[in-house]
Amino acid sequence: MLTEALAAVVAASGTAVVQAASTDAWTGFKQRLAALMGRGDAQSTGAELERLDRTATAIANAAPEQLERVRTLQEGTWQSRLEVWFESASDEECARAAAELQRIIEVAKGAESPGTTYHGDVRQSAKASGNARVYQLGQGEMRISDK
Repeated sequence: MLTEALAAVVAASGTAVVQAASTDAWTGFKQRLAALMGRGDAQSTGAELERLDRTATAIANAAPEQLERVRTLQEGTWQSRLEVWFESASDEECARAAAELQRIIEVAKGAESPGTTYHGDVRQSAKASGNARVYQLGQGEMRISDK
């Protein structure tokens, strides 16, 4: 049975896997997590890398209407894998691994997503001539006018 603190790290780690899978930090993230879970064994580390790659592929290939379900499933899968991993580890290994997982999560939190995120107001404008029209896509409140 995991301690409350360790359970929180495991839950955050499952979430971090899913979030990192679509960022520029994915390669480093998955290598560090696989090395940790592989316990220094090259074959085990390779198997974890393959599992992590399957996770990223499942998320990337999910249909838009299925994406949230796939992300939730993958998050739960990695939480379960990490829980089993910690339950089989010694107290010393758990402490070391929890600290490393927290560092890995922090790196993932600071990772840039493939797109740019803006906070606050963003103004776009475009001009068309003749009978042409310009359509711009955004999110949030949009004001469209003909000028």
